[in-house]
Amino acid sequence: MTDTVLITGLRLPTVIGVYDWEREVRQELRVDLEMAWNLDQAAASDDVEFALNYAAVSERLIAFARESSFKLIEAFADAAASVVMNEFNVSWLKLRLAKPGAVAEADWVGLTIERGTRAP
Repeated sequence: MTDTVLITGLRLPTVIGVYDWEREVRQELRVDLEMAWNLDQAAASDDVEFALNYAAVSERLIAFARESSFKLIEAFADAAASVVMNEFNVSWLKLRLAKPGAVAEADWVGLTIERGTRAP
């Protein structure tokens, strides 16, 4: 399977960071997701039942971010990937996470992780 469902620029307000002031405010993370999904049945039937519901994935990640309080973006990214894979039956994903404003001289800092196995 080589099909991919994308979500880009998802804004996730959350408590994130190691400094005391970061533990008291919400900061906005930005997430881009690539998720493996077989689109054949959805395309053939034109039925949403067979599609990966990107609105539901987005809403779940927004709720997850609102409820979470991680120190490291690495931990946040890993946990967010687990939520998507476990709750939406996604076998593979690539998650890019950006933390704008973390370094004054940079637009953002961040990371990219891949989890799972992408079938051929």
